[in-house]
Amino acid sequence: MPAEQPQVYGEDYWRNFLTNGDTLERRLRILFKHLPSEPRCHLCAAPFTGPGGVAMRVIGKRRAAQNPNTCSQCFEFISTHHGGAEIEASMLFADIRGSTTIAEGMSPTDFRALLDRFYTVAMRVVFAHNGSFDKFVGDELVALFFPLITGTDHAAQAVKAAQDLLRATGHEDPGGPWVPLGAGVHTGRTWFGAVGEGGGTQLTAVGDAMNTTARLASAAGAGEILVTTAAAAAAGLDPTLERRSLDLKGKQLPTEVVSIRIGTVAAATAA
Repeated sequence: MPAEQPQVYGEDYWRNFLTNGDTLERRLRILFKHLPSEPRCHLCAAPFTGPGGVAMRVIGKRRAAQNPNTCSQCFEFISTHHGGAEIEASMLFADIRGSTTIAEGMSPTDFRALLDRFYTVAMRVVFAHNGSFDKFVGDELVALFFPLITGTDHAAQAVKAAQDLLRATGHEDPGGPWVPLGAGVHTGRTWFGAVGEGGGTQLTAVGDAMNTTARLASAAGAGEILVTTAAAAAAGLDPTLERRSLDLKGKQLPTEVVSIRIGTVAAATAA
């Protein structure tokens, strides 16, 4: 008899999986994110260390040998179900303002400690709002919010995560932030799915929506969140918030945004 052909997981499968998801998966993720401690699986929030990590290993979830950012079960899933689809999602990019100057004023070891602190805080905030990490790129956070794990209010959760991230990094503190951040939030169509082969396989998003969000984060001042009008409408933001039209690098048409400012650094920047 001929050998059984492997199942192909096309766009219809992935679109249904990413937009409808599974209620049990979301409930388990809510449980996992409350178990100690960091680091965690970027997809399901299962902790790798501490008491929570011990509990996860009992049910077969441990850091994947092929990819340290995901647990073994999540890696097995995205490796087996290779493919993806275009979906509506929300993206959050946040990066450190003036990182070159900051790094110049401290030792490499101290700068690395600052980045580690930023990464830890950012992970907690994103998971608290049912987001998923795409990656950290140097001093920049890339996070994704989509129906599978966030639900239909993914735009609102992305905006709230950005606000909480700026608060958690001290932008409302009298003495100012311990690390100055600017952030961008956008909602739009993006291709989401499994890319890469072998140990390089990961779940990620690509497309113009990701590029737009990156440009927003680069344009935001310290303590500022730039939210596209599409994301602002989806999130139900106050229509009286400050609006601007930005000429973003690489974009042919101006991008309409809403500006949210957090704390004294943002107020000083706006003055």
